[in-house]
Amino acid sequence: MGGQKILNIGIDLGTSRSVIACDNGIRTFMSSYVGYPKDAVSQKMLGKEIIFGDDALKNRLALNLYRPFDRGVLLHSDSPEKNIEEYNKAKSVARELLRQLISQVTKEEPDKVLLRGVIGAPALATQNNKKDLLDIADNILDDVLIASEPFTVAYGLNLYSNALIIDIGAGTTDLCRMCGTIPTQDDQITTFKAGDHIDRIFLELIKKKYADANLTLNMVKRFKEENAILSSQSESVFIELPVNGKPTQCDVTDEIKAACRSIVPEIVEGIRKLVATFDPEFQDGLKQNVILAGGGSQIVGLQREIEKYMKKTLGYGKVSKVEEPLYAGASGALMLCKDMPEEYWDQLKKRS
Repeated sequence: MGGQKILNIGIDLGTSRSVIACDNGIRTFMSSYVGYPKDAVSQKMLGKEIIFGDDALKNRLALNLYRPFDRGVLLHSDSPEKNIEEYNKAKSVARELLRQLISQVTKEEPDKVLLRGVIGAPALATQNNKKDLLDIADNILDDVLIASEPFTVAYGLNLYSNALIIDIGAGTTDLCRMCGTIPTQDDQITTFKAGDHIDRIFLELIKKKYADANLTLNMVKRFKEENAILSSQSESVFIELPVNGKPTQCDVTDEIKAACRSIVPEIVEGIRKLVATFDPEFQDGLKQNVILAGGGSQIVGLQREIEKYMKKTLGYGKVSKVEEPLYAGASGALMLCKDMPEEYWDQLKKRS
């Protein structure tokens, strides 16, 4: 390695938010948006050729705005030949997003550091999905491994056995049972009822109740992230919306609860399947150790709601949540990256 310093990196390239953790102690995140100025005026106003994250969202009217990941994987990754132009653009945008993310955690000269990374992917990501992540990282990371996101969460928490991880992101909800080995396809389930699904349901319910209100999906998403609740003890929730141009306080308590609740039945059905197909002697251990991770884990009352559904379908269940939902996946990926033996990385180079 010519005296190069090795820098281990854990990365979660999310549908809505991308997170990175590095063994130099730096970790950060950014919204998974990339924008390009629409014309000479927007170029002059912004003073940049490319805008990232929340800055891109804030200036979206002046930008051609892209979110390169959909349902946890690169846009059109499963059928690139049908949408070749959009697929190539998404890959190019994703590379810029990754390059920007890595620039936030390392300032070393490229020839003085070897960047070694583990990137999280949805539990049941296809070979095409994983290959696209490898392509995106090519010439940005020197060595790269793709790992299941809920597995990286479990690895970071030292939960190697008798645990069931539920990683609720924007595009997917990934379930993974841990049984002391690297999880197989049979140990994992991916559903597409996650944060984006909640946003769409919430938007539909508000429009149905307040037909004259003007609102966008982005407004709803931002409000949900600040107020997502399922608890029956919570106070009423109001959102200020322009109604015929006038700011109006609108009660959306029932709507936000219904939207958040919409992901629960499918999550519990996934839990039921993973428990029912597990060794009978260890099923109780799984039901007693369900761990919520990802941004969706922060929905107030979600733990109790899942437990209530588990009681109906499985007799009982105990649900908790990780302490750092934003960083759990990237931190676990970083730990995995550091723990992989040098021989593995050598073999990886020979195969590539």
